[in-house]
Amino acid sequence: MKIIILGAGQVGGTLAEHLATEGNDITVVDTDRERLKELQNRLDIRTVRGKASFPHVLTQAGGDDADMLVAVTNSDEVNMVACQVAHSLFKTPTKISRIRAQEYTQYHELFGNQGVPIDVFISPEQVVTNYIKRLLEFPGALQVLDFANNKAKLVGVKAYYGGPLVGQELRYLREHLKSGVDTRVAAIYRQGQAILPAADTVIEVDDEVFFIAATKDIRTVMAEMRRSEQPYKRVIIAGGGNIGARLAQVLEPFYNVKLIDHNLNRCERLSEKVKSKTIIMNGSATDKELLLEANIENTDVFCALTNDDEVNVMSSMLAKQLGARKVMTLINKAQYVDLVQGQGIDIAISPSQTTIGSLLTHVRRGDVANVHSLRRGAAEAIEAIAHGDKNTSKVVGRRLDQIDLPEGSTIGAIVRNEQVLIAHGDVVVESEDHVILFVLDKKRIPEVERLFQVELGFF
Repeated sequence: MKIIILGAGQVGGTLAEHLATEGNDITVVDTDRERLKELQNRLDIRTVRGKASFPHVLTQAGGDDADMLVAVTNSDEVNMVACQVAHSLFKTPTKISRIRAQEYTQYHELFGNQGVPIDVFISPEQVVTNYIKRLLEFPGALQVLDFANNKAKLVGVKAYYGGPLVGQELRYLREHLKSGVDTRVAAIYRQGQAILPAADTVIEVDDEVFFIAATKDIRTVMAEMRRSEQPYKRVIIAGGGNIGARLAQVLEPFYNVKLIDHNLNRCERLSEKVKSKTIIMNGSATDKELLLEANIENTDVFCALTNDDEVNVMSSMLAKQLGARKVMTLINKAQYVDLVQGQGIDIAISPSQTTIGSLLTHVRRGDVANVHSLRRGAAEAIEAIAHGDKNTSKVVGRRLDQIDLPEGSTIGAIVRNEQVLIAHGDVVVESEDHVILFVLDKKRIPEVERLFQVELGFF
C-alpha cells in the first residue's frame, strides 16, 4: 500500500519502521529536518518536510494516489485538518488520526461522513489507560492483550522458581490443568531470544512465557507458571496529566487510589474531575517524605505516568526501595524501555509501542480485527477473520496441521461464536472464525496476510 504518515515522532517513526519492512510505499511528513534525515538514513522511505495540514505539502507527499493517511502529529487540530484536506482534495480512501483531547473524542458525532472525515481515531492516552487497567486485573502479568471482544486473552508472565510447570516440558501443561481448562504457549523469550515452543520445550526460571486461553481460564493457567499473587487493592499514580487522570477515573470504583501531581492548579482541577474516592496530593513524586506520607510501604502498585522519563524512573526506583509491591513506569523514549525494565522497575510501558497495535489493525490486508505488538515490538499477535470456503480460502475447511504457515508463525486459538478453541492439529477452520496467530518474524507478516485473503471467486 501507499501510505502517508504525518508526524515523525515516536509513534510515527515506529509505525514507519513496522510498515517499511513489509514492502509498503511509505512517505513521512514532518517539520523537523533532522528527525526526517535520521529516519531516511535508517529506513527505506520517502520524507517530505513541511506542515502536515498544508495542501501543497500533502500533494508533494503523494496525496493524489495514496491508499491511506495516518495523521499522528502532536497537534489534534493539524491531524483533523489534514484528514479534511485529504478527503476534500484527494478522496483518500482511509484516514486515521491520533486525537488526544477528551474534549474532542467524547463527541462521536464530530467524526465520520457528516463531520470531520476521519475513518478511525486513535487516542494513545485511552489505549495506555486500558493497557494498565488490564495489567492491574491480573497480578503478576507482564502483558495482557484482548482478542475477540474479550473472549480470549494473551498473557505474558515471567516464570519464577517454584512455579508448578518450571523445569517441565510443555507437553505436561495440559495434564497439570484441571478438566475443561486448555491453553497454548505461543512464544517464549529466554535471555532476550525468541523460542517457538514445541512439546518438548522445557520452561526455565526467568523465561518470559506468552500463552493464550479463554478469559475465564487465565488465572488458572497463570498459577501454573508462577506463584499466585494477591489481588491489588492500593494504587498510587504519579502524574495527573491525560493518562494519570483517566486512569484514576477508571480505577477509583475498584481500588483505593491516590494521585500525586506537582502542579497545584492541576490538583485543584483534578479534585473536581475525579470522584471523592481518589485522594489528590500536591508535590513531587520524587519526594521521599511525600511518598511516605502517601503510605508507599503498603502500596500494591505505584504507577509513574508523568511526561518526564527521568522523574518516572527516579520516582519508581524510590517507591520500590520504600516498599511498593509493584512498580509500573511510563517511558516515552521507546529505546530506553528494555534498559530500565528489571532494574528496580517491574513493568516499563512505552506509549508508542502500546499504540502501534491499534494503528496496525487498520493497516493490515485481509480482514484483521486486532493486532498487538508483543514484547515491545519483537513480534506480533494478529486476530484475522477467515472468509470463504475450501475453494476460495487457503485456511477455511482445512485442519490446522494442513495450513502452510510461514516459518516462525503459529496459530494459538480460534474463537467461533462464543467458543474459544485452543489450537490443536485436528481443529478445522470454518468461515467467520477469528483465528489468533503469533508471528515472531515480522518480515513474514505479508505471507500471513495473504493466507487470509479470499480468491476473487468468493465475491
